[in-house]
Amino acid sequence: MLDLHTAYISRIGRRKRNEDACGYWTSEEGCCWVVSDGAGGHGSGDRAAQIVVSTVLERFSSHPAVGETEAVALLETAQAAVMAEKNANPEGDNMHATAAVLLIDATRGEAVWSHVGDTRIYLFRNRELVHQTRDHSLVQSMIDAGYGSVDMIRSHPQRSLLTSAIGNADDLALSVSGAPVAIGPGDAFLICSDGWWEYVDEPRMAAELGTASSCSDWLERMAAIVEAHDNQHSDNYTAIAVQVHKAEHEVTVLLP
Repeated sequence: MLDLHTAYISRIGRRKRNEDACGYWTSEEGCCWVVSDGAGGHGSGDRAAQIVVSTVLERFSSHPAVGETEAVALLETAQAAVMAEKNANPEGDNMHATAAVLLIDATRGEAVWSHVGDTRIYLFRNRELVHQTRDHSLVQSMIDAGYGSVDMIRSHPQRSLLTSAIGNADDLALSVSGAPVAIGPGDAFLICSDGWWEYVDEPRMAAELGTASSCSDWLERMAAIVEAHDNQHSDNYTAIAVQVHKAEHEVTVLLP
């Protein structure tokens, strides 16, 4: 059994409202963390993100299974909920949202994740980055096609244009990690919106993890970097950190 430590930050930046949302639900059967970044006028963006988070957590808590099928179903259920809200208000704004979902079975020591849009999930192992999700964005598509370098991801003027998002009428294109990934003590996950990772690059994430004393300390160190770039266009920024520890009650028995 693994011991999972969680912390989160969600701040408004210079926007009129916080259109990011996040949350988590944990139990011995399974654990779920979710971050969503909404978009749309007149408050519909924050409504979209809230629908995503509440829908994911409500579904998972009713059936806390950790697996590829469930990771996909959680986002598909969120898509249906947002589309139902839009269809009920056809004169409203074109609200949509990104989403990133992390599932962990602490008993088996396994993790699965899924995402849509440019909200990211990072996995660090022994303070080194071993995995990050790939954005569903125009700029990422350009990079994949050979029309630019990875440096564009944080600087291109069209970096916020998404190729898939919850709330779009087209078929939902999402990504999932696949078969459960074995995790253990020393692993750490970071789930964050683009308002966060745009200003904290991956080497700095790892460096701050290496000197942080806790999940909360790690997030506050990175948040300070985001806030150092404060300007009149500063976006909302949200992140959840999950660190994996050995359960304190576990006893190692040494055989003669």
